[in-house]
Amino acid sequence: MILQEPRLRVNCHTGGSGTAKRIKAHCFGQKDRQEMTSLFHGSDRIIKKPFYGGSKDNNDYGNGFYCTENIDLAREWSVDLRRNGFLNRYEMDDSGLSVLRLNSGEYSILHWLAILLENRRFQITSKLAREAKRYLLSRFAVPYQDADIVIGYRADDSYFAFANDFLNGTISLSQLGEAMYLGKPGEQVVLKSEESYRHIRFLGYEPTDAAQWYPKREQRDRAARQKYFRQDREGWQKGELYMPRILDEEIGPDDIRIQRIIY
Repeated sequence: MILQEPRLRVNCHTGGSGTAKRIKAHCFGQKDRQEMTSLFHGSDRIIKKPFYGGSKDNNDYGNGFYCTENIDLAREWSVDLRRNGFLNRYEMDDSGLSVLRLNSGEYSILHWLAILLENRRFQITSKLAREAKRYLLSRFAVPYQDADIVIGYRADDSYFAFANDFLNGTISLSQLGEAMYLGKPGEQVVLKSEESYRHIRFLGYEPTDAAQWYPKREQRDRAARQKYFRQDREGWQKGELYMPRILDEEIGPDDIRIQRIIY
């Protein structure tokens, strides 16, 4: 079944209308009343019934079903250079589910990076990068596996490269944040728990044309890299937080110098 263009967004926030509970000193929002959220998943196939444990463990937030509330991003993510795809449309009742929103003011870009380090395959070749990984995993770890749903940035190739540069001391924390802000990498909604899969319902699909959507995906990536390289020409920024300074001063998640919200 091919559906007409759905509305882009239904209100989806994490804790404003529900109760909040503490899990390992991090706050997850939990909704007690029903709110339907429109979600989209780009793929090379039609997925009528996502199943728990069916994805790769080395995705950004580990194993889970990765969606977005942005329909055009899902279309871009569904295709490859020579392959068309499908936009799968769902609705989710997230009442009673715990939602970890990494883009809230409670977390920082270093929390996001710590999760990537746990799941993605970084090329850790220098002593600095190895120590940076150890430090971030010990000081900025997030109990994301305890959440039913995780909402956070998507680490496309460009942003993955930016994060690598930060770990190796090439760019500062503020430059990494600026690169993320300029590129606007897109937000993912990830179903993590087995219970969350019971709250999603398939509504339909539409074919996506690689000739239309892959160039847009490539243009987004090129634009992010161009903005990053223009910023990188600024060189070393005195007084900024580079990884060696974060390690030397043992800067933690409560330090006021750590940027909280990117965009």
